[in-house]
Amino acid sequence: MTLYEKNMMRHNEGLIPYACDDQKYFRFQEEKEDIRSPFFRDIDRVLYTLAFSRYNDKTQVYSKKDNDHITRRMQHAQYVSKIARTIGRALALNEDLIEAASLGHDLGHVPFGHFGESVLNEISLRYHEGYFYHNIESVRLLMEIEDHGDGKNLCVQVLDAIMCHNGEFVLGEYAPREKSPKEFLKEYEESYQDPNVVKKLIPMTLEGCVVRVSDIIAYLGKDIEDAYLLGRFQLEEIPKEISSVLGTKNREIVNTVVMDIIKNSIGKPYLKMSDEVYQAVIFLKKFNYQHIYDVSLSKKEKEEVRKKFTIVFETFLKDVKEKNRKSKIYTDFLNDMKEEYLLKNTPERITLDFIAGMTDGYFLRCYEACKKSYLGYTKERRI
Repeated sequence: MTLYEKNMMRHNEGLIPYACDDQKYFRFQEEKEDIRSPFFRDIDRVLYTLAFSRYNDKTQVYSKKDNDHITRRMQHAQYVSKIARTIGRALALNEDLIEAASLGHDLGHVPFGHFGESVLNEISLRYHEGYFYHNIESVRLLMEIEDHGDGKNLCVQVLDAIMCHNGEFVLGEYAPREKSPKEFLKEYEESYQDPNVVKKLIPMTLEGCVVRVSDIIAYLGKDIEDAYLLGRFQLEEIPKEISSVLGTKNREIVNTVVMDIIKNSIGKPYLKMSDEVYQAVIFLKKFNYQHIYDVSLSKKEKEEVRKKFTIVFETFLKDVKEKNRKSKIYTDFLNDMKEEYLLKNTPERITLDFIAGMTDGYFLRCYEACKKSYLGYTKERRI
């Protein structure tokens, strides 16, 4: 082994026994590795996806805001990466695996954030394509859509950490569950049919657990900061049961939870929060839902978004079925895809993939273009 190859692998020397070192990697398709370690190489593969560039114009919580300081999906992915690498380094875990999964964890997020995801889920179920979850779509992008349908051939440990990252389910303790690549694929496929599978996903590595808890840490405090910048509430409104433990500012919340996890997890095969911090995080998440997530869009705005998704979906679905090669779904998506992708996916699934990948701005442009043809199409159907 050359000196530069040894240098590239040096970070493995200080890892704890519970870490996933580079020798444990597994890819579904064997390939010759280069001087980069496998997980380090996966960081590059995520960074150079087309989906990663689209993070820039994807909603985190608030859409169509003039304030340039409001978090977009790109910043959130970077916040997760930094928080997760901080925890990973302090606990002597594999930072390359952590960074690859952190940067890729939200690639499958749809336009207009979680509400957009809920609408696309309604459409997916209506058309018998199963449940739609952004974490599953993130894996789908990296396995079946990027590189013209070939996928990026990421390590299973990275894909698994992305699939299991869902920060909506807060736990006081995060312990990995050993699983084979075959078991990973089984969970992935079952997630389309059974909503309980997604709720029970557990990462196969301790690094995956770090990514999962870091997703929560990254959004809770920053979403409060964004809401404050937009004048949605005052920091003094945060209940004492939260502020006295975690603080009220993003930097206070992040530092408190990160340090609590590090101190309670050092040298252990699991991650753990103290009971006090865990309860405060639960209260904060509940507070955020009441004051931020549930009211980020008005009832009227939600109906507008739902209508737009329906029009865009039905228009592009019609274009796929009729092979309208002038449509954006062909010119911007399908024309570069390999034949295998077209053969193994239904028109409905293809349309879901196309919309899921859109940025907010692109979606709105598509809506304006679809609106006229959709109105003419529906009028024709009524006649």
